[in-house]
Amino acid sequence: MLKEKISAFIDKIHSIDGVAACALVSRDGIISGKKFDRELNEPWFGALSATILASAESVGSIIRSRSMLSVTIRTQDISIIIMGAGENFLIAAIIRDNADPVKVHTAMLAIAQQIGEAM
Repeated sequence: MLKEKISAFIDKIHSIDGVAACALVSRDGIISGKKFDRELNEPWFGALSATILASAESVGSIIRSRSMLSVTIRTQDISIIIMGAGENFLIAAIIRDNADPVKVHTAMLAIAQQIGEAM
């Protein structure tokens, strides 16, 4: 049952226009589900995604921000969006350079809220 839920959420995230690859990661960095378009070190990707979001949340707390929705990392040819998805999970997505980042973020946020409610 849980595997099917995770797989369905991964399919939803991956279907967002502009998402090249994605993972549902536990807050402690373990990848629970994924759809990657490239080879990468999956354990490191999960662990670093969780670390990046936790660090951003800590900075948010220091500056007294209400909440940290996401972190975006931009390179010359891709972006990575890491977003909290409830208390237990986060979404990490690799975004193509031709994607509309606002549309991708909005669509991911809606799915993140669904994940938070379901899991």
